[in-house]
Amino acid sequence: MQSIVRRFSVVFLFALALSACGYQLRGVADLSFKKLYIQGAPLSISKDLKKSLKTNGIQVVGSAEEADLLLELLSETNEKRILSLSGTGVVREYELNYRASFRTRAPASPTWSQPQTVQTRRNYSYNDSALLGKAEEEARLNLDMHNDAVREMLRRLTAIRPTAK
Repeated sequence: MQSIVRRFSVVFLFALALSACGYQLRGVADLSFKKLYIQGAPLSISKDLKKSLKTNGIQVVGSAEEADLLLELLSETNEKRILSLSGTGVVREYELNYRASFRTRAPASPTWSQPQTVQTRRNYSYNDSALLGKAEEEARLNLDMHNDAVREMLRRLTAIRPTAK
C-alpha cells in the first residue's frame, strides 16, 4: 500500500512540475484563411510546408481564384562556411545557413506584401576521421533547419489578415 502511495506521489509531483514550467503542446496555428494558393519557385521546403498547412486545416488550392490568400515562394539559399580552423589549418567547425523568401497578397489586391525572409543557422564541429558521421550530422541539421523555417513561415502567416473577397 505504501508503495502505491509513493508511486502516486511521484507521478503527481512530476505532473505538477510539468504544468508549472509552462509546457504545453504546440497545437495548431490560428490562421485567418482556409484556402491558400502557392505559386513561385518550388523550394526544398514546399512539400513540408504543404503538409504543415494541411495539418492546420488549410486547403492548398489549384488556382488563385479559389484562394483566400496567395503565397509566392521567391527563393531559398543553403550556405556552408568554415567557422573555425585548427592551428594547422584543418577545419574544426562549420556554420550552416538556410534562407527562404516569400511574399503574400489577398486575391482582390493587385499589390504583394514586402518579401519576408526566414533564416535559420546551425554550427557543428567537424572531424575528417568521422567523415560519414559528420555527413549524416550535416544532413540532419539541414533537415532540422528546413523544419524550423516551415514553422517560422506558419508563425508569420498567422499574423496575416486577408481582406474579404
